[in-house]
Amino acid sequence: MQIVSRSLTALKALARPPSRLTAIFNPLNPFIVLPRHPYYPRPLSSMANEEEDFIKGSIFPNGVAVLTLDRPKALNAMNLGMDLKYKKFLDQWETNPDVKCVLVESSSPRAFSAGGDVKRIVVNCDMSEIVKVFTAEYLLVCKIHEYSKPYICLMDGMTMGFGIGLSGHGRYRVVTEARFSTHGFCIFCIRTVLAMPENGIGLFPDVGFSYIAAKSPGDGAVGFYLGLTGARISGAADALYIGLGTHFVPSENLASLKQAILKLNLSVDSHKDVQLLLEEYKKEQNEEPQLKTLLPYIVSTFGRDRSIFQIVDELKKLQSSCDAAVADWASGALLGLGRGSPFSLCLTHRHFSQVASKNGNDQHPLSTLNGVMKTEHRIALRSSIRKDFAEGVRAVLVDKDQKPKWNPSRLEDVDMKEVESMFDPLPPEDELQVSCPMK
Repeated sequence: MQIVSRSLTALKALARPPSRLTAIFNPLNPFIVLPRHPYYPRPLSSMANEEEDFIKGSIFPNGVAVLTLDRPKALNAMNLGMDLKYKKFLDQWETNPDVKCVLVESSSPRAFSAGGDVKRIVVNCDMSEIVKVFTAEYLLVCKIHEYSKPYICLMDGMTMGFGIGLSGHGRYRVVTEARFSTHGFCIFCIRTVLAMPENGIGLFPDVGFSYIAAKSPGDGAVGFYLGLTGARISGAADALYIGLGTHFVPSENLASLKQAILKLNLSVDSHKDVQLLLEEYKKEQNEEPQLKTLLPYIVSTFGRDRSIFQIVDELKKLQSSCDAAVADWASGALLGLGRGSPFSLCLTHRHFSQVASKNGNDQHPLSTLNGVMKTEHRIALRSSIRKDFAEGVRAVLVDKDQKPKWNPSRLEDVDMKEVESMFDPLPPEDELQVSCPMK
């Protein structure tokens, strides 16, 4: 759509510092074991020191490099400085022969990472930094996915949005239980919680979640449901079922697991060493995944052949189900859809459908994570300049009135030509610089 094209042109003009935009693209654990050999890359001159301190790296004598997210007051929300430092650690460690394995953790039990610092993007960043943020995030996701050395994430606590980008594409993903404590009439979950709630802030579930969703049960329907509704996964059984987790380790055993990793005698085959250790510490789930129980209804509602309007209609019918669990699920899914920007929902539906349809087609870019991230880079830049993004962040994170005024306000009024235009290629020099198959 011409409006979107003109807006992106304005964004690109603002993003040139004064040189070409191309230059931008090249460049909750309660236990902490103090490292013996601190290791810090050179400071990035453009980032404040306090931002750099949010990401800490250490190399231990056995060759395990530990990367710690240490911004507990913001639930480890990632900003540009953190993104760049995180990737710099990974780049240096991948080529360092003394490093044989990478362990990623949080300094706080409350969150692994609640996502990207979108509040800062909207409130404090100019267009140049917005472009840099999305570029840094997406290149980091690609780096993690392709990392050659064992990459272990302890996904203990809140793991949402970009937090899933940092963990869900890694080789070894350790999740913990959903432990609840009651205080009066309130119930607080204090362990692993996973979600992609971006539609609720006028963006879309990005950081390659569509790639994970396409491989989820029900021919991608489960991931489709989670992406559209922003529903939370609380606990290990469902996290393992959808593939976001690879190993369940009770939170009370995480300290012991970490100590074992830091003492592990790593051989030439470090992946085999890590796999054997994780098998020793993992526990089997006794409970049936809730998502598996609901799978027939998820498939019939969120199958890739269902339009967004058919999804809503089917959920309304299921609200009257004689099965209380199904009726509650349908009501919750409708509430989740109701929190999302109508434009974002249509955008997510189109994107996830496309990625799911190309899953397994090795000749298509969308069958690879790099190809997905290249597409998401296009739609993220365009989404970031739509008013819905700023309005969603205002309503959810700034004023916190939870009453965003979406434009358009109804699914029926979404211009599908504008949705389609979000996927248009950028000029070659402005695309995300990753390798992927050609169409």
